Amino acid sequence: MISINLLPYLEKEKKANIARQLIIIVGTVGIFFLIIAFIQIYMMKSISSLQADIKTKKATLAKLTKTIGDIEKAKQDKKILELKLAAINSLEGNRLYPVQLLDEIASLVPTNNIWLENISQRGTRLQIKGVGRDNIAVSLFMKAVEMSGYISSVEIISSKQVRKANTDLQEFTLSCVLHKGK
Repeated sequence: MISINLLPYLEKEKKANIARQLIIIVGTVGIFFLIIAFIQIYMMKSISSLQADIKTKKATLAKLTKTIGDIEKAKQDKKILELKLAAINSLEGNRLYPVQLLDEIASLVPTNNIWLENISQRGTRLQIKGVGRDNIAVSLFMKAVEMSGYISSVEIISSKQVRKANTDLQEFTLSCVLHKGK
């Protein structure tokens, strides 16, 4: 008997070809999705590591900001201390000035001709009140005071003759300008 193949072999081959193409397409799509999944996982890991890095950087920034604030406060404290030290040094340098000034004036007073009654200072002005034997003694004392290293100029404010203990004396008031550096 003769046998007839009702299914043509070309159709079988066509179906096999379609099945093969379908497997290739599904495999390609599957590989594509796997690649995308791996890229997604890699990106998520990168993002989480970058977020952790940002968190540590922010903590470091906060710590450094606090340190900078402490440094700025220390600088301000240092400036204040330097100003205080400058004031103390200025006071320390000038604390002997009144004593030296009075010693200088006392050394200029001729003991037999001039007697000082009052010395007062206001700022850079010095006022000297006293009694002298005569106008010449007062004039010599005035010139000696003007030659002093502590005084830049001397003016006579008043001079009048008074009688004390049965003696005619010259009562005087001098106004002196102190050197500015003192």
